[in-house]
Amino acid sequence: MLPSKSEATTALTGFSEIADRFDLCLCDVWGVVHNGVVAHRGAVEALVAARQRGVFVVLVTNAPRPRAEIERQLAGFNVPKDAWDAIVTSGDVCRALIQERAGEPVFMLGPDRDLPLVAGLDAPRVGPAEANYVLCTGLFDDETETAQSYAGMLADFARRELTLICANPDLVVDRGGRIVPCAGSIALAYEEVGGKVIYAGKPHQPIYEMAVAIMERERGVPAERSRICGIGDAIRTDIAGANGFGATSVMVLAGIHAQDLLEASWEHRHNWFAEQSHRPDYALPHLVW
Repeated sequence: MLPSKSEATTALTGFSEIADRFDLCLCDVWGVVHNGVVAHRGAVEALVAARQRGVFVVLVTNAPRPRAEIERQLAGFNVPKDAWDAIVTSGDVCRALIQERAGEPVFMLGPDRDLPLVAGLDAPRVGPAEANYVLCTGLFDDETETAQSYAGMLADFARRELTLICANPDLVVDRGGRIVPCAGSIALAYEEVGGKVIYAGKPHQPIYEMAVAIMERERGVPAERSRICGIGDAIRTDIAGANGFGATSVMVLAGIHAQDLLEASWEHRHNWFAEQSHRPDYALPHLVW
């Protein structure tokens, strides 16, 4: 029996202990498969092994870029293509939201590396004063800035009642052992000053629905929620999203919460989980088979 949402999180030593319970695995990328600098070999091997046993693996990421960009990034980390069946990004969901606003001038708040998100779309890029809405993919410089760096700009957007589309709901991400802010931190700050935000990625359902639709199309059978697991390192996005979607949640401790959890005892971990808004069904230090 899988634990209920009200029971204590079950500790795992490897994904193989529960893999045969699932037909579909929705796995986070940054923080699980790699840390932005190198791939986690144990995680890659676990996903390959899961696929060999019949589990359909979809990499589900809040990266604000189309899936082709993520595939190229994974290739750069020497992650083999047999580690996944498909990739779904918040960028994919975000492009659909932009298409709904075709022709409207947009201010793109984020680094140039995210420009592929709007490639080929009718989304005229303008300055903040001319925009009808805001597309936030991140901070212009996440090494030196925080959401507070944009306080004046966000206050002006809120006064003008502009909608902000958040292409990456993550608040922070682990980049080679350093925690840096993401677009979600700006979106949260915008909500705090009364701004309206539309989130494209986890924990919101559209990104999960897109992933499930791919599996159902490929295999020709409906996906049962009880046979889906979501793996990730973030309580607010990965675990909340899996729980909200009715999937079994599996938390990797060596991600953005590593400082609180990785070297702690299981007693401390259980107490920490009890204090959070969402509790994972299972947890393990690193994703390994």
